[in-house]
Amino acid sequence: MNKRMKRLRRTLLITLGTVIGLALVGYGLLKLSGSREFQLYGGIVNHVETSEKAVALTFDDGPTGRTEEIVSILREEGVKATFFLTGAEMEANPEETKQLIEAGHEIGNHSYSHDRMMFKSPSFVKEEIEQTDAIIRSYGYEGPIPFRPPYGKKLLVLPYYLHEHDRQTILWDVEPDSIGEIAGDAQRMVDHTVEHAKPGSIILLHVMYESRTPSMQAVKGIIDGLRSKGYGFKTVSELMGE
Repeated sequence: MNKRMKRLRRTLLITLGTVIGLALVGYGLLKLSGSREFQLYGGIVNHVETSEKAVALTFDDGPTGRTEEIVSILREEGVKATFFLTGAEMEANPEETKQLIEAGHEIGNHSYSHDRMMFKSPSFVKEEIEQTDAIIRSYGYEGPIPFRPPYGKKLLVLPYYLHEHDRQTILWDVEPDSIGEIAGDAQRMVDHTVEHAKPGSIILLHVMYESRTPSMQAVKGIIDGLRSKGYGFKTVSELMGE
């Protein structure tokens, strides 16, 4: 093998190794960004360690025109939940925002734009969170404001910001409407949630859009099913003892 062929082979091997290495790094970052149990900075909560048979019912996104329906269901069931809302949708739907607050539910920060908060600048993360906090307070809400990242994604900048501001990343351990084979069937989502919830579970549902009608239909069954097993319901902050 002449020198030219050796150099070419070496170049190809180095290139292949680099590509494989970058792919592995990318895969690792992807797994880290979506982990519900680990992040590089600060606290992450996907459930609360407790012997008390209590869970937190949480809803992401909105508010939208479907707010009245979920508020009515929760009122009839006597349950207070945590709603992680986006700043943009609160601005677009002020009456629905007020409705949630007046009903006594906990309001969480779900960013302003619902953009994935990975590979973002510190200024972007700061503005997304602080702008949304300010919008929540502008409606007269005085309770704690837990934070949940859009899609549950986080990497470096977001966890560092939260850590520096003494806040935690709130995720979940039960999310029936993310499981493709059951997401379109309300009863199967009820059964899954009742089976998998445990003391301290944080349950996530999406009910604010028409495409999530089965999730809305599952709410009452989830509450009734868990109550039949002796569970009570708290907001996220109550569950965490804050």
